[in-house]
Amino acid sequence: MPSDQYKRMVVCMDKKITVQDVFQQFLPKYSEVHRFSSQQQLTALGISKCRTIEMSANLSECEDCHRKYIHYNSCKNRHCPMCQGMEVDEWIDKQQENVLDVPYFHTVFTVPKELYPLMYCNQKLLYDTLYHVAHQTMMELSADPKYLGAKIGYICVLHTWGSRLNYHPHLHMILLGGGLDTANQWKDKGQT
Repeated sequence: MPSDQYKRMVVCMDKKITVQDVFQQFLPKYSEVHRFSSQQQLTALGISKCRTIEMSANLSECEDCHRKYIHYNSCKNRHCPMCQGMEVDEWIDKQQENVLDVPYFHTVFTVPKELYPLMYCNQKLLYDTLYHVAHQTMMELSADPKYLGAKIGYICVLHTWGSRLNYHPHLHMILLGGGLDTANQWKDKGQT
């Protein structure tokens, strides 16, 4: 006869665990030991309560069958994986409207892990600095005739977490595979 602990493990293994599940289970005790900024605290609480009765609800009724539906409100936090999926898709669609029929390149600007504590305590200043350094680096390199000799365009997105949800600030850049030269003519590496 399987034990209760074994039964709970099987149920747990069958269910897809979400970030919300983790926050709901561990956030209270974690908060007792670790400090959060006010923004982090609002984000964590929002994610743990997103689309639950704690966020309130709306009631709708089908005009045909009169069946009632409860829709729990989302936290609308940009970090919440439950309510931002649609916004991410909309952002990607909007970016697609601006895509040119040219090659693109992806590059990532990372920060040495030794600087993480400093960045964590000075996020606004150092994230802005990271954006500025990435911009200046790409503008200088692309303007140099040795590399391209043109002014490029790019889309840049800051990520503050890694694939294991650890603190790992880095910038993703999607770069045009060419740019405008001093005569405002398109130039790429296929041209001389």
